[in-house]
Order: sequence, then C-alpha cells, then structure tokens
Amino acid sequence: MIIGIGTDICDIRRIEQSIEKFGKRFLNKTFTPAEQAYCESKARPAMSYAKRFAAKEAVAKALAGPETGALSWTSVEVQNDPSGRPIVKLTKDAATRLDELCPQYHAWYIHLSLSDDYPYATAFAIAEANPDVT
Repeated sequence: MIIGIGTDICDIRRIEQSIEKFGKRFLNKTFTPAEQAYCESKARPAMSYAKRFAAKEAVAKALAGPETGALSWTSVEVQNDPSGRPIVKLTKDAATRLDELCPQYHAWYIHLSLSDDYPYATAFAIAEANPDVT
C-alpha cells in the first residue's frame, strides 16, 4: 500500500551558490558525511548535491501529513546500491515518522528516482508499506 508520494525540482545553480556562499556550513547542515563524500567524488559535485537535495524534499513530502513539521535534513540520506540505483536510509525524526505512518505488522520501503538536466535536478519518492512476512 502506498503511504505517500512526493516530488521536487531543484535548481542546480542555487545549490552551487549555496556551496560558494556558505561552504561547509551549508553542506554539514544539509548532507551527511557519506553524501558529501559521494558528491565530492563526482566531476560536478553540485549536480549530485542538487539531486540529493531534491530527494530529501521529495521524501519529506511523501511523509508529510496535515500536522507534521519539517524533517531534519540529515535524517534522510541518499545512498546508492551496487548497481548505482538510489536508495534512501532514514534515521532520527524521518525514521520515527515513517514508523508511525506504517501500519502494524507492515514493513516500509521508499522507492526513489533521481534525474538531472542542467540547470535542474528532480526527485520522485514513493513511501510504501507491505505486510511483514518475517
């Protein structure tokens, strides 16, 4: 069953400007150390940062309800599986929120799709709950 969906578009130039203006302060507030290491390993780090920024927003929208507040940026971490497919790791308030949204005896999963075409990066997230058969 679908718990929520979210999408976001991010202007890569805005991320470039934030990195230039605020440097590590912006990066540390918004991205986990693992995300920073991944993005910095790329030829155009700002593009990778922008996709992850859009993903965090899309996941937050998928988990939002009428009375929910903002999530901490670093509680949503975008990783890649061995094939390169983006996956989401939730911690802190994001994990707690999804646990509360997920029906009893169900396991949750977040499907994530990322794309970019300079100057934009997009993300689409689906939060899903399935019966836990373990």
